[in-house]
Amino acid sequence: MVGGTAASEPFGGATVNICNCDHLTFRTTPVVEELGLEGHGLRYVDVEPAQVNRLWDGGGSTALSVHHDLERRVDEIGAIDPAAARAYGRYARGASPAVRMVFEAAAEPPSLSGLTRLAVRRRLAGLRTLFGWSRRTAADVLESFFDGDLVSAPAAVMGPMVWGISPRTPGSGLGALALAMRHVGTVGRPIGGSGAVTEALRSSLESAGGVVRTSSRVTRIRSDADCVVGVTLHDGTEIDAGIVVSACNPHDTFLQWLQEPPPVARDLVRRWAATPHHDGYESKLDLVVDREPTWRDDDRSMGPTTVVAPSLDDIDRAARIMADGEVLEHPALLVNVPTLLDPTMAPEGRHVVSIEALFTPYARPGGWADGVEAERWLDLFDGLCEPGFRDSIIEWRAVTPDRYESDFHLPAGHATSFAGGPLAALRNPNPELTAYETVVPGLYLTGAATFPGAGVWGASGRNCASVVVARHA
Repeated sequence: MVGGTAASEPFGGATVNICNCDHLTFRTTPVVEELGLEGHGLRYVDVEPAQVNRLWDGGGSTALSVHHDLERRVDEIGAIDPAAARAYGRYARGASPAVRMVFEAAAEPPSLSGLTRLAVRRRLAGLRTLFGWSRRTAADVLESFFDGDLVSAPAAVMGPMVWGISPRTPGSGLGALALAMRHVGTVGRPIGGSGAVTEALRSSLESAGGVVRTSSRVTRIRSDADCVVGVTLHDGTEIDAGIVVSACNPHDTFLQWLQEPPPVARDLVRRWAATPHHDGYESKLDLVVDREPTWRDDDRSMGPTTVVAPSLDDIDRAARIMADGEVLEHPALLVNVPTLLDPTMAPEGRHVVSIEALFTPYARPGGWADGVEAERWLDLFDGLCEPGFRDSIIEWRAVTPDRYESDFHLPAGHATSFAGGPLAALRNPNPELTAYETVVPGLYLTGAATFPGAGVWGASGRNCASVVVARHA
């Protein structure tokens, strides 16, 4: 099917999203309007509050809603910690202009001249934050505003932890922008599930005369001495094409499929052969239940995504023990019940529960087949719910890093993702990740590995398309 991990699929008589489905960055782009996706059935429901944050240590007493409206957010924090509320206002005043710059910068291939023009248009608003925070760790940035973990820990989950790194990693400071993104953009979910976006994209392409082939695995990108000439499929079919765009892992693109690279690509291939490919670190539980789950200690709805966060110190420790295949005692969880906002995803009387667990290493000793660790996460979540949750489960599954590898062709369960924002793009040692154009004429790269990075964003594909059109119009 179309969409990969951005898609949805049937499970247990309902519809589940392959990955957590909160679309924010995609809605900051003009893709929906440019491709007429509403005319192909795409509809969004806004999520408000955009998110709920809580700590493992403190439970419901630490639960705070992340409203799109900044004043509502500050007021709710102030009811628990007035000092943190004042600090949040200062944080947002510094972070929000930088977020606007990031969103606007993502709308075109990154360049020094483009970033300069953007900075001038915005009268340098946000540029100081981008430069300053990019040189620091995310933990350092957050701790310069907030004491304790009430605000900082969930922010670190949605920034550096989602990137797969510790918030104490040097240069991770722009990960501290994650919370402010929800005050600048509007979180929404496509009616029918995340896959409604990819299905609308497919319909738009086909209505314009395009052809989509699935179950057609590429085994080779063909080239002659000068340029790309097409691809070969697993059944031997050869498709001639003077333009080939790969939205897949660059390691596969350059090392596996470009089997006889032209001389101009030798340095490219050598560089990617020396570039390490990281392991996957995310897992997801999908459950179909016969009644709405509720928190044991909080009356907030599970419709919006709730971040259940370890402390900053524990997040840092989780990154270190992950190298040995271990998972934190209380891992970060992203929890939501999408059917509370979109009843179309399950039959009447049923609900879908989505639980994403972070820092769950691909290289777990003994592998993931025994299901023991996933069962433990389910027990942890059960402990957060009102009694009887386990009895409500009709069917459930765990999609662990090995499943992302076997089912979605992500090597070691991980999709290479560009991280770091527009400044990192200017310093990037792999130019094809930011220019979308490779040294092989006719071969282009897009997808999560390219600027501006992972998530349902659309900017990378749109930017790549603009480069292709500029070269071949």
